[in-house]
Amino acid sequence: MASAAGLDCKVDPTLVTALRNQKNEIEEDEHLLACLLMVFVAVSIPKLARNETSFYRASLEGHANNIHCMASAVNNIFGAMFTICNQGDIEDRMKEFLAVR
Repeated sequence: MASAAGLDCKVDPTLVTALRNQKNEIEEDEHLLACLLMVFVAVSIPKLARNETSFYRASLEGHANNIHCMASAVNNIFGAMFTICNQGDIEDRMKEFLAVR
């Protein structure tokens, strides 16, 4: 989401390495699966936002279900996944996430 907002999208190399080590080889449909996961997350956000634990709690200085971490998680995980897919389209996919959302 940061790159779609015009910010530099920094990909965590440690996360990329950890995800890459989960599989020995990258299959041709990995990019499609990453795109589908991104759509799943995007369409799930409105339902998650309506959950009563998603309301800000001053006593916690956050949300009971940690939804305030969602933007960071999306940027880091999808950035790493699309880096592994090696299509060179991280910024386009993040813009697509915002469009679907």
